[in-house]
Amino acid sequence: MVEKLFEEMDSNGIRKVIEILRNVYRDAKPGLNYKNSFELLISTILSAQCTDVRVNKVTDSLFKKAGTPQEILLMSEAELSDIIKSCGLYRMKSKNILNTCKLLILNYSGNVPKTRDELMKLPGVGRKTANVVLSHAFGKPAIAVDTHVQRVSNRIGLAASENPQKTEMQLMEKIEEKDWGDAHLWLINHGRKICTARKPKCDVCPINKECRYFNNQLNGK
Repeated sequence: MVEKLFEEMDSNGIRKVIEILRNVYRDAKPGLNYKNSFELLISTILSAQCTDVRVNKVTDSLFKKAGTPQEILLMSEAELSDIIKSCGLYRMKSKNILNTCKLLILNYSGNVPKTRDELMKLPGVGRKTANVVLSHAFGKPAIAVDTHVQRVSNRIGLAASENPQKTEMQLMEKIEEKDWGDAHLWLINHGRKICTARKPKCDVCPINKECRYFNNQLNGK
């Protein structure tokens, strides 16, 4: 849910916002540490309702012990749960990771599939996770809508939907395809640093002149 849906900004405002975000967050990189598509897939599954910092601490230990589907399947559910416990929802995540590893070996020779439909057939992989893997592991154009992207894009007026998939579609219409993966990172960083869930730092926001939320606050709406 977002606080309130505002009307979407016009094309001129969209262009200004995208250029400002591009310049401010041009060095933004994924928050999860990974060496390959499999590590990114597992890390993103673990990131549900958990911070990237915590996931990175867990996967640093996990991948030293088991960095392939085959190696993870040598562990019992209890062993895996013990390693990932601090990520939260560990019982469900352990089952999903083990079942995902089984399917990767059974259907993809241990490799991570490169299409959204195939990725979303894996346990614990929703559209957001699939888009993260497509974009950052395989360089395919995709916008992953997490809580930060959902909140920020609706607040500022790049989107107007309480549904993450509809938000994704609206962002894809407004942002050039070549920028989709980067825009995901720009919006996440903006949400973490300035457009926070509580008490957004509107007074120092570089896009406040175009932001629908800020302007509605000024006008008392």
